[in-house]
Amino acid sequence: MATTTTNPQESFPAEHGRPYAVATTFQTTHELLSAIRGIRKKGYRKLDAYTPFPVHGIDEALGERRSKLGFVIAGGALAGILTALGLQWWTAAVDYPIIIGGKPFFAIEYAVPITFELMVLFASFAAVFGMLAFNGLPRFNHPIFNYENYARVTDDGFVLVVERDGNHFEPVAIVELLNELGGKNTEVVHEDA
Repeated sequence: MATTTTNPQESFPAEHGRPYAVATTFQTTHELLSAIRGIRKKGYRKLDAYTPFPVHGIDEALGERRSKLGFVIAGGALAGILTALGLQWWTAAVDYPIIIGGKPFFAIEYAVPITFELMVLFASFAAVFGMLAFNGLPRFNHPIFNYENYARVTDDGFVLVVERDGNHFEPVAIVELLNELGGKNTEVVHEDA
């Protein structure tokens, strides 16, 4: 359960578990982007934003780097190519060599369709499993769901979350800062006890 903070100087009850993050809601994308830039200037880096639709420029504002998933997919595609070519070469030229109509044991021309299919198959598996691994999925519950205003994300709310980041997490200071930046319904969100 989340604790609503009306007075930022009040203590945060321990019975709710350890604080996970501070969350707040903004009315517009402009306010959200401005708040993200403002809180990053204060040194906070472990941020997340939840919006009802894609917001242009939010990745740059959050400081997100390009995904490494493309390298994983390329590695899967290369593994598929090497597996297909190796398997076809081994079966046709080494394990069971048969000369049919004077053709060579192995030729790249007839290996292209199977190589393409295995490249696509391995790349697809790499994309799915890589995405799941990078996103920490499957995860059936997340502490941010305890934020009372989280349901607005699917409709008209823009939620900014400042997550706990080692020793650089002071809920009282973050609540005050987010309120100064225009946040509404600012809460300290606790992990489930």
